[in-house]
Amino acid sequence: MSAAVARPFAALLLVATLLVAALPARAVTLLRDADIEHALAMVAAPVLRGAGLSPSQVKVVMVRDDSLNAFIVDNSTIYIHSGLILKLDTPAQLQAVIAHEAAHITNGHIARRLGNMRNARTATLLGMALAAATGVSTGSGDAAAAIMMGSSASAMNKFMAHTRAEESAADISSIRSMVNAGLDPRGAVEVQEIFRGQELLSAPRQDPYVQTHPLTRDRLRALQGLVAASPGQGAAADPSTVYWFARARAKLAAFLRAPSWTLRRLERLPSKDIALMAEAVAQHRQSDLRRALRAIDGAIALRPNDPFLRDLKGEILLESRQAGPAVQVYGQARQLAPRNAQILAGLGRAQLAAGQYGAALRTLEEARDRDWRDNRVLRDLAVAYAKTGNTGMASEATAQRYALQGRLHDAGIHANRALGLLPRGSAPYRRAQDVADAAARAEKKR
Repeated sequence: MSAAVARPFAALLLVATLLVAALPARAVTLLRDADIEHALAMVAAPVLRGAGLSPSQVKVVMVRDDSLNAFIVDNSTIYIHSGLILKLDTPAQLQAVIAHEAAHITNGHIARRLGNMRNARTATLLGMALAAATGVSTGSGDAAAAIMMGSSASAMNKFMAHTRAEESAADISSIRSMVNAGLDPRGAVEVQEIFRGQELLSAPRQDPYVQTHPLTRDRLRALQGLVAASPGQGAAADPSTVYWFARARAKLAAFLRAPSWTLRRLERLPSKDIALMAEAVAQHRQSDLRRALRAIDGAIALRPNDPFLRDLKGEILLESRQAGPAVQVYGQARQLAPRNAQILAGLGRAQLAAGQYGAALRTLEEARDRDWRDNRVLRDLAVAYAKTGNTGMASEATAQRYALQGRLHDAGIHANRALGLLPRGSAPYRRAQDVADAAARAEKKR
């Protein structure tokens, strides 16, 4: 791990001493998929630029949850529930959601809330738990492991809840951002129409979005007025944005909904390559390797320079116990997208399965340097270290993984084991010491 990577991790663990009084656990799952995150980045980029933010500095990721919600807990990541993505019909609607959350960043709402908090435990728990990751999966235990988050639902909602004044300010800023980006702002009203009437329901029946983003008739009318007065109405959607929005929804639906549902709707998808990709996922989930490979190969033939289709093929092969061919296909994906951390992670995982432990170690170390918060990489990296005889580094990587999950007791066990095996004063030793110190403080305050 580079020094630049070690510093934020150490800072996170210094704050982790606040995690002592464990509140009721809550399972949170991030859906990490290179293709879908690229698609979300393509949809978000013009909105973020319109808001004065850098698309390379603000990431959009998914939370696996059927409810409708979107939120931020810091200034670098926008979290969107998978249920909301599947509910929205147009890229303009998704861009409106992103513009609204980006407005909370640019207006300083989260920074102000963090500064005023008397107890940072809730924010720390959110940051640590949401740093962990799983993959868009077929339901296997490795790829769909839940993340234990020591925060009550009420505490989480309290932290993320915006006031009506903040919501009104975010509405104004979001419409301005969409207009600056040359986008049709009417998607903002369409999104709010989805939630209209929710405030009349009892709290247990409301979507989380309404609980954290209060909506009133007056606010809705004000938003409608903002949009009506905006010059961007009727702006044509960018074809690239339309494509990536459709592709993200199709792949997400193919993984989360029944394969039979996906296969019945292939003809409704807007392009042949998207339909073939969705078919490949559905056939793979039905354990039909031959048909899955035929479909994904058809998609690759249509888009031969697309790294994410090869990433999916590698995933299909690896989960079908075809490790050797998976290494080859992931290698092709890496050549097309050499800096993508998740493609690197997939290649390293395939190399591990193929018994190529030295190569896997080098690949996974590179993946960690590019995305140090991916728990799957830390898990696989620990295996690679163990397979190559470096038990000290295996324990250190395992300690990091447990720390990012908020499991400080388990993290402390592995960190102390690493301290007895690693060269004193080395960078890995210092990282293990950070974890051990945080775990010790947590134990004292129990």
